[in-house]
Amino acid sequence: MAKDTRAAGRTGGRRRTAVLGAALGGCVLVAAGTVPSAAQPGGPGRTTAYVALGDSYTSGPGIPRQVDTACGRSDRNYPSLVAARPRVTAFTDVSCGGATTAEMWRAQGTNPPQLDALDRHTDLVTLQIGGNDVGFGTVIGTCARLAAQDPAGNPCERSYRASGLDELAVAVVRTAPKVDRVLRAVHARAPHARVVVVGYPDLLPDDGSGCFPQVPFAQGDFPYLRDTEKRLNLMLRLVAAVNHAAYVDTYGPTVGHDMCKAPEDRWIEPLQPASPAAPAHPNARGEAAMAQAVLDRLDRGRGRN
Repeated sequence: MAKDTRAAGRTGGRRRTAVLGAALGGCVLVAAGTVPSAAQPGGPGRTTAYVALGDSYTSGPGIPRQVDTACGRSDRNYPSLVAARPRVTAFTDVSCGGATTAEMWRAQGTNPPQLDALDRHTDLVTLQIGGNDVGFGTVIGTCARLAAQDPAGNPCERSYRASGLDELAVAVVRTAPKVDRVLRAVHARAPHARVVVVGYPDLLPDDGSGCFPQVPFAQGDFPYLRDTEKRLNLMLRLVAAVNHAAYVDTYGPTVGHDMCKAPEDRWIEPLQPASPAAPAHPNARGEAAMAQAVLDRLDRGRGRN
């Protein structure tokens, strides 16, 4: 019996690896696309215990009012707005700026491991993670530094492709099994919860245009970075589907409100913010837009995509 169990476990592991591999093969080739997510195991009831996990795009650094300055957590971030709906009776937000998938199991300053917030009584979990695993912050700094070398060209893209491979595409693929592991842990700790993976909003113009010096990237690097973000979101959608989690597209609803837009129109602040927010992060309107996207996905009901 033990031998059969081990064999079944190995078979299940190989099957999962094959599914993820096939999905992410498409992720390397396709920057964006519509991939059906799996049906949700359960739906929102009359009362809901909600836990929010994630990084700084979840926590809302710089947005008033900051309730945890160490993590840059605002009470106007999208989890707080989602939690304001009447059916949410218990709310725990452990999102923290700078978090990677490792911080799901590892303390981050005074913030305990984020997965510790889950238990069998949790009804709803939102998860937005992966940007720091890919290296969002480093990429922004690198591209801004290289822009001076060739403002009309694509020096950042050339740098990340210097080895013959697109290092950022590889980073997205390498992040996939990490997100997969997080989702399996979420299901194990909160087996009755509805699990929702939240994608990242539109940071740069969707048409590939640039706005130097407001955003100090070379002209040819804008479409490259846009496609990298789309590839990350596609990976999150695919891994969510493999793990029977819902996926929330926050990119589509925020197109036209990227960091290149005028202050009155943008929901993502540039590297020198004009509204209270961290550089290259959603402002209060951006967090509200993500909250609405999450609520719209939840309101579709059980098993609908």
